[in-house]
Amino acid sequence: NIPIFLVGHVTKEGNIAGPRVLEHMVDAVLQLEGERFHAFRLLRSIKNRFGSTNEVGVFEMNEKGMEEVRNPSELFLAERLPNATGSAIAVSMEGTRPLLVEVQALCSTTAFSMPRRTANGVDTNRLLLLTAVLSKRVGIDLSDQDIFVNVVGGMRVDEPAADLSVAVAIASSFRNRPVHADLAIVGEVGLSGELRSVGQLARRLHEATKLGFTRALAPRSTLQRRSGDGMPQGIEIIGVRTLYDALDVALMK
Repeated sequence: NIPIFLVGHVTKEGNIAGPRVLEHMVDAVLQLEGERFHAFRLLRSIKNRFGSTNEVGVFEMNEKGMEEVRNPSELFLAERLPNATGSAIAVSMEGTRPLLVEVQALCSTTAFSMPRRTANGVDTNRLLLLTAVLSKRVGIDLSDQDIFVNVVGGMRVDEPAADLSVAVAIASSFRNRPVHADLAIVGEVGLSGELRSVGQLARRLHEATKLGFTRALAPRSTLQRRSGDGMPQGIEIIGVRTLYDALDVALMK
């Protein structure tokens, strides 16, 4: 059997241009994603006749061309400063692949009547939601603060499981208290300040354990539902119910 690669162009919506019959003829449709000024590219499968479309490959553009990144989590965390405020480690999923990424936040007193909310790598509406929850449920007054959030390495994290890491990073910057360096964070934040369950927790924590993290912050409801099945050894899993409790655990005194 000889594989054949058909190279085409896409529309602004990301669909294959031209007749849809081309997409039906082939066994797999792959899409390469990445920002112009970032070195990393994600190869996603839109169609895969012989397997899952949830797989994702991470590649880096260098002087030799595009090469596979075998351990992207380690690469994304390589330049993290110890005891830096406004920095939290999120355990996200790209398809079926767990990735540890650094979420950075910076709070600064605004010089304008309307404070700015700038997000790079996370959804801006999600940032506004988390800011409101921090103000209403935790009592952190951010009404006079410009807030900037960035995901290091040009990665984009869209899943709700990254909510808790974003909120912790914002609180860390505002209170000028670093996050514990050995702590990985995963959890969705609800409008009442509660932490919601996330999927594939065991797989996420296995990746964190491989990179030397000894503690993980996760929703208590997920731990109760999983009851320890498949969880890795060598990492302390701290289950919390609310965002208020999570900040008490995550931030250094």
